Amino acid sequence: MTRRPRRVVPAVVVALALLGAAVLVAVSLIQRLTGSREWVSYDSLATRLHDTSWDSVWVLGAGAVLAVVGLALLAVAVTPGKPVVLALEPGDDLEAGIARRSLRHALTDAAGAVDGVEKARVRLRRKKIHIAGHTHHTAERTAENLGTAVSARLDRIRPAVVPRLRTSLRTIGPGGTR
Repeated sequence: MTRRPRRVVPAVVVALALLGAAVLVAVSLIQRLTGSREWVSYDSLATRLHDTSWDSVWVLGAGAVLAVVGLALLAVAVTPGKPVVLALEPGDDLEAGIARRSLRHALTDAAGAVDGVEKARVRLRRKKIHIAGHTHHTAERTAENLGTAVSARLDRIRPAVVPRLRTSLRTIGPGGTR
């Protein structure tokens, strides 16, 4: 049930580069056919390319840059992204999931309901949930209460894979400063 995001960025970069090249070729061709002054002269471009040798520094530099950009786009397209939907425990032959955003908001709500916790922030990682916040009370006791409240909310939501829970609180002074 875990759904991963589509890799739109590499596709958009390649599509825009190809679109730009296609528009440039089309405009240049139309200008050449109509006899008007060309933005990119085919004759000067062909002459320059014909005069350039394969062992030129410009050819090697352009090839290296294109190879690095291609490998970077390929790496981005192949590596899996953060899951968009996390699987929940199966029940009654039914598969269900929860959006990462919804899980984060539910855990933030549970953390904010703990007495003494202010500005709770939840970060979801692959194998860990990190909850940070500020408190006016004793940090150790409030951290235990925070962990208990968030664990109870996770037990109600029942994700298929329960990540480790890590809490960290900072004690705020009486004036509100850290």
